[in-house]
Amino acid sequence: MTAEENALLRTLEARVTQLALEYKALKGRYNALARTVEEKENTIRSLNEQMGRLQSDYANLKIAKMLDISSNDIENAKSRLSKLVREVDKCIALLNV
Repeated sequence: MTAEENALLRTLEARVTQLALEYKALKGRYNALARTVEEKENTIRSLNEQMGRLQSDYANLKIAKMLDISSNDIENAKSRLSKLVREVDKCIALLNV
């Protein structure tokens, strides 16, 4: 081998080594980012569950508030309850589709 070929070979070896090191660094970064994404997805999932529970609690509180009315508002309460029943029926119909 000539000196020029040896120099090219050393340059190639250095670049391959550098490429391998960059690959390991990028692989580590990818794994860290994948863990972060998984943690964020878990956080989103738990927050969505919490939001669903809170929305349900809020709806229940609204219904309880509607039922706690004076005798003058009975007709109004009946119409609200009818509306709620219709909404529930729509939801059930959407779930059955």
